Amino acid sequence: MAKVIESLYNIRILEELSEKRTAIHNIHPLAKVLTTFIFLMVTVSFEKYEVSTLLPLIFYPVVIMNLADIPLKPIFKRLVAVSPFIIIIGIFNPLFDSKPLAVLPWLTVSAGWVSFISILLKGLLTVMGVFILIATTGMTKIAYALTIMRIPKVFILQLILTYRYISVLAEEVARTLCAYSLRSPFTKGVRFREWGSLTGQLIIRTLDRAKRIYNSMCCRGFTGEYSTGNVKKMKLSDIAYLAGWSIYFLIIRYVDVPAIIGLLITGSN
Repeated sequence: MAKVIESLYNIRILEELSEKRTAIHNIHPLAKVLTTFIFLMVTVSFEKYEVSTLLPLIFYPVVIMNLADIPLKPIFKRLVAVSPFIIIIGIFNPLFDSKPLAVLPWLTVSAGWVSFISILLKGLLTVMGVFILIATTGMTKIAYALTIMRIPKVFILQLILTYRYISVLAEEVARTLCAYSLRSPFTKGVRFREWGSLTGQLIIRTLDRAKRIYNSMCCRGFTGEYSTGNVKKMKLSDIAYLAGWSIYFLIIRYVDVPAIIGLLITGSN
């Protein structure tokens, strides 16, 4: 249970990583949001049997994580947590799509397995892209960028409050589990007959915490709109960041880079 409590307390680690001061963190939020959006669109635009052409896209998260000094462990743990949902989406492809597909001159496999690996790779890349955006920007600055993009304020407010309250709820769950483990030191997990009472207490505590947070927001002048601060102009370096990655993504999308590298290595025509 200690690991569960620790994981719940660490749910805000991406937000804490966004407070670093690196060259990537200092880039304008709008440039990073647009870059991530283009990255996601390019990633999901590949055909279902394309796998090798997706591989050069891994270069983007690897470079950003290195430049932004983001540790691999928290990102990897979150990818492992969401991977079962991605696997469920494509796990039945090998069963319904059994036609043979030659992936290499000497290797033929089921087309279903190829499409499954393609879905898995696309899912991991898109989730990693979003995690990196949050870890280098933070939700407040992302909301600021969405405001500049004229996204409806209602959507931005819902996004911000949902993200904030998920961490608040996780902290309440962690406190409840910690109190339970202290009162039942020799019990592994939560007994089934106590799930109902713990859930009820959690709901009451969550409602009480939400009411106190809302009252605090009203005392600070909250009127239903989330203020993201004054609009700042993008600098030349921000535009270069956006343009550079956009060109790279488009090259990867329309040029088979792995095939070209393979031809250069083997010397074939």
